[in-house]
Amino acid sequence: MDLQTFKSTLSATKVPEGISPLLKALWYDYNSNWEAAHNVAQSKEGTRDYDRLHAYLHRKEGDQWNANYWYRRAGESMPAVSLEAEWELLAERLTKK
Repeated sequence: MDLQTFKSTLSATKVPEGISPLLKALWYDYNSNWEAAHNVAQSKEGTRDYDRLHAYLHRKEGDQWNANYWYRRAGESMPAVSLEAEWELLAERLTKK
C-alpha cells in the first residue's frame, strides 16, 4: 500500500483489511486510539520498526524520558520535527516496506 492510499483510509470507521500491524498502529494513532497503537508497538519489542513506533508514541504521550529510551533502542534520536511531521515520516517509511 502506498502512502496516498494509506492516508485515504484514515477517515474510515475501522482499520482497513490487509495492512501491516505497524500501519494499523499508525491508523489507530491517527484516529485517537493511542492505547491500541501502543499495544502494537509493544507486541514486538526489540524489532527496530516497532521500537521506533514505540518511541514516537511515548513522545506523543509527553513521556520524553521513555521516548528517548525507545529512540535509542531503535538506533535513532528524537527528530527535531513536529509530531505531525514525525507521523508522516513514519507513514512514508512503513508504506515503502
